[in-house]
Amino acid sequence: MSENTEPEQRNWEYFVTPLLLHNEAQILNNWGAQGWELVQIIEGPAGGNVAYLKREKA
Repeated sequence: MSENTEPEQRNWEYFVTPLLLHNEAQILNNWGAQGWELVQIIEGPAGGNVAYLKREKA
């Protein structure tokens, strides 16, 4: 890469979904099969876990 070449900018889209306690792996595997990458899991405002996912825009 030369000094004048800028790296290609990547664009992301994001998705937020609740995780059912008895089914986390299946839910994450389903989203992963669609190209989504897990970014973070946090406790949601109403309790329970919420997953934040991202994937590169086509």
